[in-house]
Amino acid sequence: MTTSEASPPRDAALFTSIALISVVAVGIIAYVLFGTKAAPDQGSLTFMPALNASLNAVAACCQVGGLIAIKNQRREVHKAFMLAALAASACFLVGYLVYHYVHGDTPYPKEAPLRGLYLGVLLTHVVGSILVVPMILLTFARAFQSRFDRHRRIAKFTLPLWLYVSVTGIVVFVMLRSVTG
Repeated sequence: MTTSEASPPRDAALFTSIALISVVAVGIIAYVLFGTKAAPDQGSLTFMPALNASLNAVAACCQVGGLIAIKNQRREVHKAFMLAALAASACFLVGYLVYHYVHGDTPYPKEAPLRGLYLGVLLTHVVGSILVVPMILLTFARAFQSRFDRHRRIAKFTLPLWLYVSVTGIVVFVMLRSVTG
C-alpha cells in the first residue's frame, strides 16, 4: 500500500478530530457568552481584557516572526515562533472564557459615534475566529506529520486569517476600552 492510498483514512480521522474540537470550542464559547450569568463579584478579573489583548499582540508578533523565519528558510526558528503563537492564542482563549464566565459581556454603548465601525470589526473578528480554529489545527497537524507540501498550502490561508483575528482582537479591546473606561 502506498502513502497516498494510506492517507484518506488518516485524513478522515484528522478532519473528524478537528471538526469535533472546533465544534466543542465554539459550543463552550457560546455557552459562556449566552448560557451563563455573570458572577456578582464584578471587580476580580478587570485586568483580563488588557492581558488578553496583550496575548493577541504576542500571538501576532510571533506569527509575523514565524513568517519571516520561514521566508529565510529557518525552519526551527519558524517552528518556535509558530508554537509560541499557538500557545499565546490558546492562553488568550482560556483567559477570554474565564473573563466572560465571571464578568459576562461588555456591550458597546449605543450612543457611541463609532458603534457601527466597532460592530463591523467585531463581526469580522468573531467570524474569522470561528473559521481559523480548524485551519490552525489542520496547519499544525500537517507540520507535525511532516506533510510540508500540504502544510504550506493551508498555511497560505491560515496565517493571514489568524493574523487578522489576532490584530482585530486588539482593535476590539482598544475600541471598547476607549468608550467604557
